[in-house]
Amino acid sequence: MQSSALSISPNPTITSPEEILSSIFGYDAFRGEQKEIIDDVIAGNSCGVLMPTGSGKSLCYQIPALCRNGTGIIISPLIALMQDQVTALKELGFKAAAIHSALEYSELNATMNELKSGNLDLVYIAPERLVNDEFLDILDNLPLALFAIDEAHCISQWGHDFRPEYRQISLLRTRYPNVPCIAVTATADTPTRKDIMERLSLTKLYVAGFDRPNITYDVAIKDNPRAQFLRFLKTRSRDESGIVYCLSRRKVEDTAAWLSKQGYNALPYHARLDKDVRNRNQERFLKEEGIIMVATIAFGMGINKPDVRFVAHLDLPKNIEAYYQETGRAGRDGLAAVAWMVYGLQDLALQRQMIESSDSPSDQKRIERQKLTAFLGYCETATCRRQVLLHYFDDNGAPCGNCDTCLTPPKTIDGKIAAQKIISCIYRTGQIFGSGYIIDVLLGRDNDRIKNAAHDKLSTYGIGTEHSAKEWQSLIRQLVALGLIYVDMDAHGGLKITKEGVEFLKEKPDLKLRLDPKVIGASDGSSSSGAKTDPALSLQTESDKDLFAHLKALRLNIAKEQNVPPYVVFHDKTLIDMVLRKPRSLQDMGRVPGVGQSKLEKYGHPFLNALTEMESIKA
Repeated sequence: MQSSALSISPNPTITSPEEILSSIFGYDAFRGEQKEIIDDVIAGNSCGVLMPTGSGKSLCYQIPALCRNGTGIIISPLIALMQDQVTALKELGFKAAAIHSALEYSELNATMNELKSGNLDLVYIAPERLVNDEFLDILDNLPLALFAIDEAHCISQWGHDFRPEYRQISLLRTRYPNVPCIAVTATADTPTRKDIMERLSLTKLYVAGFDRPNITYDVAIKDNPRAQFLRFLKTRSRDESGIVYCLSRRKVEDTAAWLSKQGYNALPYHARLDKDVRNRNQERFLKEEGIIMVATIAFGMGINKPDVRFVAHLDLPKNIEAYYQETGRAGRDGLAAVAWMVYGLQDLALQRQMIESSDSPSDQKRIERQKLTAFLGYCETATCRRQVLLHYFDDNGAPCGNCDTCLTPPKTIDGKIAAQKIISCIYRTGQIFGSGYIIDVLLGRDNDRIKNAAHDKLSTYGIGTEHSAKEWQSLIRQLVALGLIYVDMDAHGGLKITKEGVEFLKEKPDLKLRLDPKVIGASDGSSSSGAKTDPALSLQTESDKDLFAHLKALRLNIAKEQNVPPYVVFHDKTLIDMVLRKPRSLQDMGRVPGVGQSKLEKYGHPFLNALTEMESIKA
């Protein structure tokens, strides 16, 4: 491994955090609380860190690992995450390695020898391998800079991605009491944060804002979802990378095949897919442009690809934390991206059924129900989506102007009377029928099923003609979201009234509901899902856009030669800065954000030559 020109030393008197940030990472200043966190860990203190994706959580343990004596041990949940991080760190000049089950024996043996010799700055390892007695015995005899627990929400039973093997990590705090521990995550509500801090005996928590202002949030009702998604894709550039989440493995494969027939480079990814196929598809997604990964939630944690321009959900995630983390995989480079989702009443019913049929303890089921209800409230809101999202995580913000409800405000009504009609109709028909039948009764439809049940004689028959069938569907979903009624999947999807629904009929409080269900991805492109996310749009002139395309092509060629993802060479944002700054010397190039010393030595000349060539062509 060839080191960068900067001498990376464990002695903080020789290498300061600022020097590492500038010379290795190529940035002039820390963001937010990064500096305070880094100084705290360098001083030997432990802490929890809650920061949104793309805000630089990794620097909070990577830089202290260099400044402190010894090796930094990073606990990571996925092999893909380890490999991705190690590849990027080696490009920067770090002495980094990963220890996992996919290594050949010779590779594993060589890495272990490097670790035992104290030659590594950072080592990534899975939790179950870390707590192996043999590995702990090795650590006992090494100087350790720190322990960093990535995706720390996995340690909490209240976290949306709880992993039992993470629980064993707590032994590090007693076995190595003098080694600082930093637990980082982008996604944790209040109960999850409390659990993380208690499990790891941490007393200090840094909480940055949860807002991802570069992401446009767009949510609407399923109405031929494939057609809706295809309309959405037609507003995108063909060379954009994206992720599409589906609930089932079968739907993943069917959707990927369908997108391929539509001419898109779509690949499937789920846990039951052949391992070689899965790995190959993931590698293509990371190393190529214009790939759409269609996946279950098995894909994505730790995927560090910064130029994912959209994340789409064709099925409803299980709660806000899962949604926030999955949509957070878009726009990690800080450039514009879209979080697009369609959902329907059946999605709600299915998620509820999955909760009730699980083996989880009753307390956990209760919390999962509460989380699902909160998520439905986000989906059905008539106010700014970003505000609802931030409020869930105890964060605040003004209306964003960059979500569908801000860009196309929905019509709202006093829904008290409509809610009374729905609940009364459900009650009078016996609480056994689904939403379609209830709507038919409210609209006074003339059909044999209603007549045979004598429901055309009810007082609620035909009292709902002021709204369309789609509007009634929307109103029913909102009552489900509010917990006034629920879908009983054990009774073939029949609607039933909750205790809160009964109280509502008695008290008749005011209730504001949204009326007009938007069909997402309208053909006229007026939906917020049509928000443009092509990075080149931030460039003003055609010549600058041509220059950006030229630099991207050069980056892709270099990445192929080195067998690394293009973003490991330079992020899109760095290329855009090159275009805007137009450096004329290596010294100028070194001032471009994202161009550290190691990358300047490796890539400075070819990119400088490319800029000069294009300038001479224009002249």
